[in-house]
Amino acid sequence: MEIYQIRTFLTVARCGHLTRASEQLHLSQPAVSKQIRSLEDELGVSLFERTPFGVVLSQAGKLLLPYAEKTFSDASELVTAAQHLKGKVAGTVRIGTIIDPESLKLGEFLTSMVDAHPLIEIKLVHGISGRILDMVGAGELDAGFYLGPCNDPGIVALELRKVAYVVVAPVQWAERIRDADWPALASLPWVGTPEHSSQYRIQASLFEGRGLKQNTVIEADQESSMISLVKTGVGLCLMREELASPAAARCEVVIVEGAPIPCLLSFLYSETRSTDPLIEAMVAVLKATHGLVEPATAGA
Repeated sequence: MEIYQIRTFLTVARCGHLTRASEQLHLSQPAVSKQIRSLEDELGVSLFERTPFGVVLSQAGKLLLPYAEKTFSDASELVTAAQHLKGKVAGTVRIGTIIDPESLKLGEFLTSMVDAHPLIEIKLVHGISGRILDMVGAGELDAGFYLGPCNDPGIVALELRKVAYVVVAPVQWAERIRDADWPALASLPWVGTPEHSSQYRIQASLFEGRGLKQNTVIEADQESSMISLVKTGVGLCLMREELASPAAARCEVVIVEGAPIPCLLSFLYSETRSTDPLIEAMVAVLKATHGLVEPATAGA
């Protein structure tokens, strides 16, 4: 069964006359009759009955007409969808993620990617910033999110926003840290992070710049684990201010007095792939997601 046969069936049913149907279909009358006969042979039923004034649907034709209409409509939608996909960017991208999805606006980004580029398949790999940078540089990832300064000349860092870090302590340590200076803070137990993490680099700058070494008693590579360890009284750690402030308001942690430490959140990809349609598609959607798209000027 061919779609054109169903179209001919529907046209003849609507017109009630083979000649008028052939005119609408831009076919000869014998060609229209042949298509109807072929369809009838395949279905095993007669679709029309001849009258002095043309043709009318048989009982079988009346029963099959709604199915034919639905089949033809579905086929038309299929063709329209295929035409819409012509010229669309297609392929698979591997994206490295860090911290929590909400902070990256990951859900909004992925939803917009699926809507705008349905032929792009996205695979996510969660890790820590330094590992994401290494994997992007090695070609193991197509792109990835990253916290901190990126000084690799072969990597493009699309700046998304500033993230601020603060030092937090267990609530039961409030008196111990109230007037503590940096040497005193360094001597207290700390929850550390792997050397490839953004927190590790920030902590190193805080202590090494002062000639100090922090007293790391446990290392964790998941932010949620670090927060839990602080809450249970294991030690101090660095925490994003957007998480620390609500936690402090709930009396779960205490924020050590001092200016927040800024850290840049970026989206990384190889400079050699700057004009890759897959990269361009992700960058465009990310800019819109994070409000980085410049507003149109008047008269544009």
